[in-house]
Amino acid sequence: MDTTILMALSPLDGRYHEKVDALRNIFSEYGLIKFRLIVEIRWLETLADSAKLPDISHLTPDAKKLLNDIIEHFSPQEALRVKQIESEINHDVKAVEYYLKERIRDNPSLSNVSELIHFGCTSEDINNLAYGLMLKTARDECILPALNNMISLLKKIAHDHAKLSMLARTHGQPATPTTLGKEMANVIARLQRQIKQLNDVAMLGKLNGASGNYNALMISYPEIDWQKISNNFIHQLGLTWNPYTTQIEPHDSLAEFFAVMIRLNTILINFCRDTWGYISINYFTQKSLANEVGSSTMPHKINPIDFENGEGNLGIANALFEHMSTKLPISRWQRDLSDSTVLRNIGVAIGHTILAYQSISKGISKLEANKNVIEADLNAHWEVLAEAIQTVMRRYKLEQPYEKLKALTRGKRIDQAMLQEFIKELSLPEKIKQELLHLTPADYVGYAGELAKKI
Repeated sequence: MDTTILMALSPLDGRYHEKVDALRNIFSEYGLIKFRLIVEIRWLETLADSAKLPDISHLTPDAKKLLNDIIEHFSPQEALRVKQIESEINHDVKAVEYYLKERIRDNPSLSNVSELIHFGCTSEDINNLAYGLMLKTARDECILPALNNMISLLKKIAHDHAKLSMLARTHGQPATPTTLGKEMANVIARLQRQIKQLNDVAMLGKLNGASGNYNALMISYPEIDWQKISNNFIHQLGLTWNPYTTQIEPHDSLAEFFAVMIRLNTILINFCRDTWGYISINYFTQKSLANEVGSSTMPHKINPIDFENGEGNLGIANALFEHMSTKLPISRWQRDLSDSTVLRNIGVAIGHTILAYQSISKGISKLEANKNVIEADLNAHWEVLAEAIQTVMRRYKLEQPYEKLKALTRGKRIDQAMLQEFIKELSLPEKIKQELLHLTPADYVGYAGELAKKI
């Protein structure tokens, strides 16, 4: 292990660095610089290729290849040059502009249009689009694949155990039975709904200058429809144009994105706690790995650490997402800089989220249903059929069905014989009475198995 990892302040860059490597190219300082560079280059290409700018030469094929090569081969070593320029001029976005001018100065086609780099832009034109692209990339390449992997694991449990009846617990007390598969299907359905909403969040972007009115662009080329060019440019980046902004894009879409992430993570915190509980009552066992140690002093233990780690990391992520959701949409007048350091921590929130998703998926893959315990627990609670019996009694207009079952069962452990004696005394059609006499807690699950299979 590299000793620099031991000295990291953040566990994402220390203990867990290997597990979040996929995020480094997106949310690191290098990643931010690269996305800024992409925006600057694509804006330069847009301007140079616009037939409406009469005094601007079109880019040659060689020039376009050079620009694409700059993006394709942009490395951390190249990013160091940008940081060196920044140290000299004390401006991170301007440093990207100067770096790009350095890289193109030997190409005649590009050097001829070098002043179109960052043309009509304020720093936030570059930043907001860079962060939009960063989040879109993270969503597509990291967040959704991790969630889909988790859902695949949950679906296997849901389908394999669609008909495995189990005791439900409401308020922690024995309640109307369900199936293990249906309980997994509930989680899947909740996640799928939020995933759709995450996909539907439009990542807004703007390129309209220092106060959001295209002032510099319009004064330079008043005959050009800059709103249309801006709209098309942002659309080509894969983002959604926001026509109404101040100097900054107001970050409402970021808040929407983070709000969905909070809901996804909250669902999974709920799942982690429930699964932890089911492991503790032995409804689930966990596959043991020969080399793992469960407890430093109790050799028998297999602790549910994957779900505990998941819960802890989701809590950290949600705390950050909540702050970002409420802070980022607020800016004093046309611009203040209080959003800058907050935006730089998006990767931290996503990092803890991805770390949690990995832990949870690992935990799910180790779960095994303990059918004997689940069945024994259900068969020990025949009183859960009180709901079924009193509801049938209501249908056939027997007097005080709820009250009679309450007197028989409330706060008591009822066995099969006691319940059947009660049923035999009821004035019900014989066919219905026989159906109730043959009813078991395992049979009383409604559409649970069907719902689990359909998910």
